[in-house]
Amino acid sequence: MNAIAHARRAPYVCASCIRRLHHAAPRTARTYTSNKTNGSFPVAAARSPRFALKAPARAVHLLRNGYSTASEKPKPLRLAIIGSGPAGFYTAHRLMKQVQDVVVDMYEKLPVPYGLVRFGVAPDHPEVKNCQDTFEEVAASPRFNYIGNVEIGKTLALADMKPHYDAILFAYGASEDRKLGIPGEDLPGVYSAREFVGWYNGHPQFAHLKPELDSGERAVVIGHGNVALDVARILVAPLAQLRKTDIAEHAVAALARSKIKRVEVVGRRGPLQASYTVKEARELMQFQKVGFKSTSLRNLYPENTKTLPRVQQRLADVLLKGSTVSKQEHKKRWELSFMKSPHAIHVKKNRLNEPIGDHVHSIEFQKTRFVPGADPLSKDARVELDDEIVTSEASIVFRSIGYKSTPLPGLSDLGVPFDQKLGIIPNDAHGRIISPSEGPGNLSAGHLPGLYAVGWVKRGPTGVIVSTMMDAFTTADVIVEDWSASSPFLNGEKGRSTSTGLGWDGVKDNVLAQGVKPVDWEAWKRIDKAERERGKEKGKVRLKFVDEEEMKAAAGLA
Repeated sequence: MNAIAHARRAPYVCASCIRRLHHAAPRTARTYTSNKTNGSFPVAAARSPRFALKAPARAVHLLRNGYSTASEKPKPLRLAIIGSGPAGFYTAHRLMKQVQDVVVDMYEKLPVPYGLVRFGVAPDHPEVKNCQDTFEEVAASPRFNYIGNVEIGKTLALADMKPHYDAILFAYGASEDRKLGIPGEDLPGVYSAREFVGWYNGHPQFAHLKPELDSGERAVVIGHGNVALDVARILVAPLAQLRKTDIAEHAVAALARSKIKRVEVVGRRGPLQASYTVKEARELMQFQKVGFKSTSLRNLYPENTKTLPRVQQRLADVLLKGSTVSKQEHKKRWELSFMKSPHAIHVKKNRLNEPIGDHVHSIEFQKTRFVPGADPLSKDARVELDDEIVTSEASIVFRSIGYKSTPLPGLSDLGVPFDQKLGIIPNDAHGRIISPSEGPGNLSAGHLPGLYAVGWVKRGPTGVIVSTMMDAFTTADVIVEDWSASSPFLNGEKGRSTSTGLGWDGVKDNVLAQGVKPVDWEAWKRIDKAERERGKEKGKVRLKFVDEEEMKAAAGLA
């Protein structure tokens, strides 16, 4: 891990001082006396984003300590980022590299940062979480301020934030999931993958979920994406392997009681239209005593798979080879089913077709076929419903058909629209938020000044962390482009802004007056340290707090 991740955070600098620091003579260092201490410490006046890492972790106001320059150039860009997941952090990373006088305030409704990196990445995929090293570097800058435990739209209104920022970036992701819209979907024993993933990853919202893993032997996962295979893998993985990860302890206990022996992963289309990756499929093939089955797979691939694109060819090789575990050896089994669309979920019934209990017992699927003229080898091939109905026994069902973003309370106060059908904030595909009433004939004409979107709330809930990073870089670049061109931003016209530039300092009193205790980066690092120490005692990399009050207590804010 980068050494910065273990170093003490540099002091946070107010916007007014950043401007003067930025225009100071390069590569010099001077000593200024902090008005909050009796001592002094060095402050690098170069165009570096950091101060000495051992400096006190508090805001430094250079003007109060006699620092000044003759330069009175335009003030720094003051940006609020709503959401602390990879989309927000990667945008901040790119932006802070390109604009030396940007000051970023990042808001998060939970006490802890990182979003889906913490609560969405599977616990047995620690390498995916290495992006946190980059996020730690961002947070080490005095131009960055983390504000956790503050929910925008509830604790703090967007309208109250607007006067104090030049720009607001919406990076709050997708907090709901898409539904199947079929009878029986709300029966006990039916869960969304989002709930289940949040549960085993220790998300406070789902910590009290009690999935009935001991209600029967058969689980059905609806969906053919990486999250669907994550769910299947957690259900069949050796428990000894999971215990060493940062999986939540309540999940370990429930998985130890699990009776599930067969997991069926079902998709509406064929294997060439599935969105899971080679890595996810290969991992499931490598478990000892876990078998694999797929009766229709061979018929859905061309006879010569070498004619397929390289990625599809590699995936075909993995799936067609299957598992080396024999039927006599395996204790659990997973299978892939294709060309089946969920039709209805049922409880158990007696011979008179009367319901017995209210728990899920089976799920009906309607077979599908490719529409006339469709190429079954095409990634975009569409299907239509057939007449045949088939039934799978299921003691528990997980739907994994996608996440969904929702409008943040108060968006309309800023004139920001929300597309309920697509589940996104309308934008020009680069990150500039647009108003449909002013477009779409000319999207740039409809740009709402100073308002941007990134990540899933910008493009929909698709892609992996790498694609999120590239998307974030695109959004950061258009913010830089607009700022460099003196385009209109919040609270101003072209080349002029009336923003106070106070950022968090301008709204903090509103939050504190409600009795809310914000979590800054130093407080988060105390939570982080406590979790690692708890994990070390149990031979795990980390033992997460799954209750927000416990998090705040560890942060020293209880």
